[in-house]
Amino acid sequence: MNQHQTSAKAPSLFRNRFLQTILLSNVLLQIGIWVRNFAILLYVAETTNKDPYAISLISVVEFAPIFVFSFIGGTFADRWRPKRTMIWCDLLSSVSVFVVLLAIHFGSWQSVYLVTFISAILSQFSQPSGMRLFKQHVPEEQLQQGMALFQSMMAIFMVLGPMLGTFVYSRFGLETSIGVMGVVFLLSALVLVRLPKDKLEPRAEAAKGQFRKEFVEGFRYVWQSQVLRMLGVAFIIAGLAVGVAQALNLFIVTERLGKTEDFLQYLLMVNGAAMLIGGGIVAVFAKRVPPQLLLAIGMLVGAVCTIIVGYSTSVPVTLVVQFVNGLVFPCIHIGISTMILKWSHASIVGRVNGVLNPMFVGMMVVSMSFAGALKDAFPIVTIYTGAGLLFLVGALAMLPIMNQKAPDNGQSALPDTAAMEINAKAFE
Repeated sequence: MNQHQTSAKAPSLFRNRFLQTILLSNVLLQIGIWVRNFAILLYVAETTNKDPYAISLISVVEFAPIFVFSFIGGTFADRWRPKRTMIWCDLLSSVSVFVVLLAIHFGSWQSVYLVTFISAILSQFSQPSGMRLFKQHVPEEQLQQGMALFQSMMAIFMVLGPMLGTFVYSRFGLETSIGVMGVVFLLSALVLVRLPKDKLEPRAEAAKGQFRKEFVEGFRYVWQSQVLRMLGVAFIIAGLAVGVAQALNLFIVTERLGKTEDFLQYLLMVNGAAMLIGGGIVAVFAKRVPPQLLLAIGMLVGAVCTIIVGYSTSVPVTLVVQFVNGLVFPCIHIGISTMILKWSHASIVGRVNGVLNPMFVGMMVVSMSFAGALKDAFPIVTIYTGAGLLFLVGALAMLPIMNQKAPDNGQSALPDTAAMEINAKAFE
């Protein structure tokens, strides 16, 4: 009821204090993450003489915590106060950075991996808490536009992030680059103080000692919802396709286009610029397009573009197709995020996110791991055609739920048994 009243007189999305605060916090975090990522990548490559194992270990420490902590973090995010959780996560990340910085200063260069590892763990608690707050403080009809703004911000950093990270490391070195991360995480924690106060929920006390039950409830909730179940299928398929395509991008440049490795940066910049434009376009039309249709469009166009990129030997054609692909990629991200928020009850958003997110990342890492073996066994054209067909299957998976309407405030999104349990707890 309160959310309906808020929606009726909702101001412009840009005047939403929650959104202003969370966007500023994320800008700071993106600066820290990109500077960190490139500083560590360049430093490890330089220190180990480009040892493939040492370089690949960077991705391992970044993605491994998602498998282990995403389910746990999502469950705790539903139990803890989200604002306080996010502030503490940023503070702890900042403190850990300065502790690791001391270790690096006194000669333990391998400690650079800890910076990414600890930050990745804490983000598994912070990110679902942010999703909960998004559900609480952004009116229902503005959710998709809000997600489009986030996508646009991510696209900006996909273009500027590599340049920023490379510049800071080459100009100031590793320790200053890592220090920048510590400072911006601390600033992010200070910015988050502006968030509206956490709502005191009656079920918090009743939930004590029931972690295992709530943990399992997240999986059951996703399984019993046809929309979220199909979304899980899309996550798995998209992860497989994206992982292969990303891992073998370099071979598109060298084998199909006959260019040197340096040309890859131009493909990525074109893609990132298009994502920025695409996010803005989706933000304008977001209210008129159902999120499942957005996701299907993104995957369908992604299928066609991936296949064309695999076949193309023309630089202009590949650049144009990469631009088109980047233009529609925000449809996938925004569609997925909006569906999670609209079809999840406010009290279980963290767990739903914790169940679905590892599906995408997990499949992406699996396909990245097998990309080398696939490249040895098949031509690059065949592999990219297969990735395109995976996107097509993902788009077709949306057909059974294309006409489903999002429930009111996510309330009726609860399966019957889970709804009764959660509503009962709310009045205990």
